[in-house]
Amino acid sequence: MVERLQKKNILIGFIVLVLTLFTACSTQSNSESANAENEDTAKEGGTLSVVRLSDATKLDPHFITDIPSANITYQKVYETLVVPDKDFKIQPLLATEWEVINETTWEFKLREGVKFHDGTPFNAEAVKTTFDRLLDPKTESPQREKLSMINEVKIVDDYTVQLLLDYPYAPLLSILASQEGSIISPKVLKENPDQLMDHPVGTGPFLFEHWKSGQEISLNKNKDYWGEKPSLDRVVFKVVPEDATRLAMIETGEAHINDQVPVTELDRIVASDSMGLYRTEGLAVEYIGFNTSKKPLDDIRVRKAISHAIERDSIIKGVYNDVGTLANSAMSPKVFGYSENVAPFDYDLNEAKKLLKVAGFEDNLNLTLLTNDRKERINMAEVIQSQLKGIGVNIEIQVMEYGSYIDTIDKSDHDLFIGGWGNATGDGDYNQYNLFHSDSQGSPGNHFYYSNPDVDQLIEAARQETNNDKRLALYEEAMEIELDEAVYVPIRNYEHLAVHSKTVSGMWLNAANYLMINEVKLK
Repeated sequence: MVERLQKKNILIGFIVLVLTLFTACSTQSNSESANAENEDTAKEGGTLSVVRLSDATKLDPHFITDIPSANITYQKVYETLVVPDKDFKIQPLLATEWEVINETTWEFKLREGVKFHDGTPFNAEAVKTTFDRLLDPKTESPQREKLSMINEVKIVDDYTVQLLLDYPYAPLLSILASQEGSIISPKVLKENPDQLMDHPVGTGPFLFEHWKSGQEISLNKNKDYWGEKPSLDRVVFKVVPEDATRLAMIETGEAHINDQVPVTELDRIVASDSMGLYRTEGLAVEYIGFNTSKKPLDDIRVRKAISHAIERDSIIKGVYNDVGTLANSAMSPKVFGYSENVAPFDYDLNEAKKLLKVAGFEDNLNLTLLTNDRKERINMAEVIQSQLKGIGVNIEIQVMEYGSYIDTIDKSDHDLFIGGWGNATGDGDYNQYNLFHSDSQGSPGNHFYYSNPDVDQLIEAARQETNNDKRLALYEEAMEIELDEAVYVPIRNYEHLAVHSKTVSGMWLNAANYLMINEVKLK
């Protein structure tokens, strides 16, 4: 299959390069030895308990816009045509093979004998129904633009589909492998699509059981799963807002996995006899974003002044305990399209004060800084509040539960915000189009409400360019403009962490920060 793909045309050289560039390098601390040790004493069955800071916001993959929600269903309830492995290289899943017929025609052979959880057969009609719904403007999916290059899904036969594109799109496989490419039961889509918001129906190894809002979401083992069946009987995702409580539950064995780990507790976890720590470099970047459509942040001089006043190194050291690395842009070094040549504004208080004076804000300027209720982000907000006070900018910190935080930035009801973009594909298009293109304002990801026709053109050109060097140059030019216009302040390249009970083996996080549990066993 891969050989067919490599020989077909110039797109494939690009794909191979991308998939090797963002290989996920895991450093698993004492987790690796614990996993190996536990394999010998692991047993079949049992209920896995995963404790989390926040509840999901929705469970329909065409409307999910955050990793915490997608983490419930991705490769658990829902599956995709192709899937990234542990090295983030694309492998077959619901599609067994594929071929690039020409630059704008991709053909996929589908796996036979697969059924959705409601008994509906998986076939070409299911693939077409899923993508037709996503691409229909009437659906109003915030994910539509991510696959908008697909002009038509053509059924060749029951188990063969072709994706006909409007233009060449080299990273197609990477977006099909992300949660946006989840294949949904056509029966539900035709009869009751609204139920998908809180009752997902896919082909995956786990079936949805129930969602008690604000408390827990549970999945059951799919005994009729087409592939290798999971060992676990059940998985429960529990909402536990307090960091200390989640960690204590892992330590005492009351829960098994916490994928939102306080960075202040790393030494305690590593030294523990009952807990293991999993660490892996990520594809995400954390930043301070400006709502560029809202006064006075629509003034580039104000944004530049604030950018000059933020001392980023102290945030990495003091807030994050050196977990992750200092970012130079909104694109991680592990993402295709990254450039080391771009840079944010230097720390310069005198320049910051000068810019504010020219902008007419020599006296006090009052702004709000929005963050969700994760401890490290609240701590970061307090550091920024202190730093900006030095230039006469008074910051009111607004802390919200994650769902309310998402709703607020989706509606442009904010000044500054602490955000992060969890790139799900490892490709620059997922980063640039969703964060900075004018058509992505709001829920698709552009919470800066930034619009620049020149940047739009660069992003669109990069989408269609098949020459790697030219594509990299286009992204570098776009990122230079975004930084020069002070749309955001890059802070941190992510390192993903999870703490688990040493009774757990087989768990891992992929580079997009999805918790993978299909191979998990309990001691």
